[in-house]
Amino acid sequence: MRTSKTLAKLRAGKAARICGLGHFIPAFVRYAAHYRYDCIWLDLEHRAMDDQEVQALAAFFHCFDIDCMLRPPTLEKTRLYRYLEDGVAGLLIPHVSTVEKARQLVQAVKFPPLGDRGFDGAGLDVEYSLPDSVEYAKQANRETFLIVQIETPEAVENVEQIAAVEGIDGLFLGPGDLGLRLSLSEDEMPTLDQSREKLAAACAKHGKSWGQPAGSLEQVQELYAQGARLLAHGSNFGAMIMMLEHCSQNLDAIES
Repeated sequence: MRTSKTLAKLRAGKAARICGLGHFIPAFVRYAAHYRYDCIWLDLEHRAMDDQEVQALAAFFHCFDIDCMLRPPTLEKTRLYRYLEDGVAGLLIPHVSTVEKARQLVQAVKFPPLGDRGFDGAGLDVEYSLPDSVEYAKQANRETFLIVQIETPEAVENVEQIAAVEGIDGLFLGPGDLGLRLSLSEDEMPTLDQSREKLAAACAKHGKSWGQPAGSLEQVQELYAQGARLLAHGSNFGAMIMMLEHCSQNLDAIES
């Protein structure tokens, strides 16, 4: 089984470099690996991709030795661990607001004794090799990861209990969703910064990694100083916008 670069970095106390992909662009996988990213966040919550496209991309991830952290469009148990069988290194689950939901996810995607994932052993994750079942289960629990997103005021309230769940490898703040919900609430709520501080403290207490998206060098530096080691910075969408803006300015220059 392939060794997770993300987990290796986190276990060494280093930052895992993550960038985002929301479309079927195999070349992006190659260049993310070339520029020393450890992991690509493949977003299927807000982007559409069929199973065959995911399987094809997973082969590119293995070819270029970079982790795929897939954010799924479903919480169906068999669909979740099938993504792992197809070769993704980990899952990023949106809107995990309760400890009960966190435990259900561990049950779905971890093998015993942590969870109740179904055994196959004929997927890309083990190069279709039909491995020894016990060793496969141990390797899968060790080299695949489960990250849950903290995106609601309820999740912030429950963040310490969520961080304490065995089998949860990390927590990931969703500033867009959480910020929206905090702004719309008529009740007295913590600020986004206070919510982040509470998440960071819970993860430090329970030995879990945490992170969030970052849009600038200054924000990356600030998050790293706070203890974040899951640092998502850069995406195909953002790169496309910046490239088109830059090229359009170049074309403007010849007409000025």
